[in-house]
Amino acid sequence: MNKHHLVFVLLIIAVVCHAQSEKQVESRIANVTVFLNRAQVTREAKTRIEAGKTTLILGGLTSNLDPQSIQVTGRGSFVLLGTSHQQNFLNELNQPKAIKALKDSLAFFQKEIGSISVQKEILNKEEQMMLSNQKIGGANQNLTAAELKAMADFFRTRLNEIAVLRTKYDEKISKLNDRQQKLQLQLNSQNELFNRNTSEIVISVSAEKITAVELEVSYVVANANWFPVYDLRAVNTKQPIQLNYKANVQQSTGEDWKNVHLKLSTTNPSLGGLKPELNPWYLNFYERVVRTPRYKASMPLAKTKMEDGISMVEAEVAAVPLSFGIDGYVSTIQTSIATEFDISLPYTVASSSKPTVVDIRKYDVKADYLYASAPKLDNDAFLLAKVTGWEEYNLLPGEANIFFEGTFVGKSYIDPSSVKDTLSVSLGRDKRIVVKREKLKDLTSRNFMGSTKKETFAYEVTVRNTKSESIKIVLEDQIPVSQNSQIEVNMLEYVGAKFNKDSGKLSWEMELKPNETRKLTYKFEVKYPKDKQVSGL
Repeated sequence: MNKHHLVFVLLIIAVVCHAQSEKQVESRIANVTVFLNRAQVTREAKTRIEAGKTTLILGGLTSNLDPQSIQVTGRGSFVLLGTSHQQNFLNELNQPKAIKALKDSLAFFQKEIGSISVQKEILNKEEQMMLSNQKIGGANQNLTAAELKAMADFFRTRLNEIAVLRTKYDEKISKLNDRQQKLQLQLNSQNELFNRNTSEIVISVSAEKITAVELEVSYVVANANWFPVYDLRAVNTKQPIQLNYKANVQQSTGEDWKNVHLKLSTTNPSLGGLKPELNPWYLNFYERVVRTPRYKASMPLAKTKMEDGISMVEAEVAAVPLSFGIDGYVSTIQTSIATEFDISLPYTVASSSKPTVVDIRKYDVKADYLYASAPKLDNDAFLLAKVTGWEEYNLLPGEANIFFEGTFVGKSYIDPSSVKDTLSVSLGRDKRIVVKREKLKDLTSRNFMGSTKKETFAYEVTVRNTKSESIKIVLEDQIPVSQNSQIEVNMLEYVGAKFNKDSGKLSWEMELKPNETRKLTYKFEVKYPKDKQVSGL
């Protein structure tokens, strides 16, 4: 064997050895912890490795994972040497069956349009041929009237058939084009999620002999979040309100989370975990300095390192599981910095623009029911539930769907940061409470006193309970508040009402028995210069 052959053989051996040292490993998503922004994905992988050093490659991963957040642990008789991350621009994420079906349908319609277009073109050629050969008979040949009529009828009939067929083909093509455009729009929206390159996590391991390897790899991904949504259900005014705590889990990472163990956390890693530091706050006199512009060579600016990393803090668990949620399948864990909802039932969260609803908890919360009405704005009475003790449920701001007596009433918004001890929830209108507000013309007057004009206003509010049970109701009204020293507003009469002078608000709290009617009156006056006009009266 000559020298060149020896080098070639050694190269082949080196390539084979290198190929044997790298191994593609299949992995699956087992657990996902979803934060308010981003998520931590945990994958599991099992394989066997030969003695020596081996490079394990976990491929087909989303390309938008944070390399700084990669953590690898394992079980087996091997040593973990190191990890790295790399993009793979040749392989794309596996496309789901829905996208393949859309592409097949799109190809079918394109084929149909092409086929009909060919038939239409044949008709056009036939029409052109007939129109270009309109000369009947030869130069020395005379045709009878019957022959001329037969030829004219033939031309007319065939040209009409061509026109009718062409119209039908145009209609078919138009409908197919419309369908094709809709399919293309649907496909484009899906391709935004799946037409992405993949990435790979490269794990270097070493073993003294052939051994089994079990790996657990976790990393943080963007384009994932969850937000709360609530269902508030009141069966009647005698029982507590049922609060259904749900989560809308959404992710567009490009890969579906199929039958994974979900955990929802109230932390937000995108905000960072570093405490901000205060710099000295200096004061000095402002001095305007006029500088003469000088021209000199530009100097390169010093580069400032901006760190946009994520600080992942493993907090010590204060209590394990504190409580259980939907049928005991959700446990609530309170850590030192957040609340976590551990869901034992497996969930599938598709990579999509639509969220997946996950049930978290059901609570029966204490509520006091009463009616409220502001007849100046609306004559209807609204049933309110005053919920207390909500602080212990670790609620987050979110939209709430309101149900009363099995009927959807409307939507509300729960913002725990803006309420105090009581959370007020409107359960809708009750037409059985009749409220009416009237201006008392006999007690309304306008007088002049020198240069001052005085106007007196009086109103009567009537409320009637037509229900077969007693109710509590709060009625609200108001008088104007002056914003000018020349305008004077005086409250003259407000029997039984609470009056806030600063806001001008009046409120009556009462209990009405079945079929009871109550009349409430109030009176006020406004004084101002007679040569002025007051807006708002």
